[in-house]
Amino acid sequence: MGFYEFFYRYFVEPIKYNQGYNIVNTLVYALILGVAVLLLYKMLKRMGIKIDERFFIALMPYILLGPLMRSITDIGLLPRTYLTVSPGGYFVIAGFAIASLFAVWRHCNDERLYPIYRDFGWILVAGLLFIMVINWDKLSVRWDYFKYFIPSLILAESFIWALSKKFELVRNNKILFYTHFYDATTTFVGIQFFGFWEQHVLARTLMNIFGTPAVMYLEKLVIITLVVYILDRLMTEEDPELINFVKLTIFILGFGPGTRNLLIALLR
Repeated sequence: MGFYEFFYRYFVEPIKYNQGYNIVNTLVYALILGVAVLLLYKMLKRMGIKIDERFFIALMPYILLGPLMRSITDIGLLPRTYLTVSPGGYFVIAGFAIASLFAVWRHCNDERLYPIYRDFGWILVAGLLFIMVINWDKLSVRWDYFKYFIPSLILAESFIWALSKKFELVRNNKILFYTHFYDATTTFVGIQFFGFWEQHVLARTLMNIFGTPAVMYLEKLVIITLVVYILDRLMTEEDPELINFVKLTIFILGFGPGTRNLLIALLR
């Protein structure tokens, strides 16, 4: 198999035919993400931007852009191309976020940076929402989704709340656990009650083994616990801002897909 055939089989066909992820592209995308996180962190350090609450708030509209673009693509309001579905769509959004930050930073490297950067992000979000509004007559809302989602979410997040009372590691990182159990809940409800399917290869394999999408909760619990244990207990000598940036990335990896799942399930 030549390079073109290899690339087409493992990277193009999964997007073209909506096949989900496979082991090869999952590992490659994970590697790209790891390298990107380190490079972005170094860039932010050179720009003098701290990974703190102000930065998180300013970044929030860009975090919403990814799932919003993916959901309106899946319901047919945007053409399905490599640049509008994952992971290509997330590369596009990341490009917008980085370019916007750099442009704002070049022109106002002071206290105005965060609010201007944030507001520009909300303008982009408003553009995607405008596409939904002008096409609203083509959509319908699946309101019965909430009768499954809300009780499932309450049970899931109550479990994390209980764990946070007992375990310091969970308590110190509860926002990450809450976020990823939100993601797990959208996956569980969508597959269990509405006939959706899982795109990620590990989760798909676990569901086939255990016979239920509820295994997503166990997968999330194990993975997030392992990751935060490494960050908080084994990397204590690392720059705290690097740890914060990695945790921000983990938050995005839970909040983004979860919100995408929620929107796709609600709108049809």
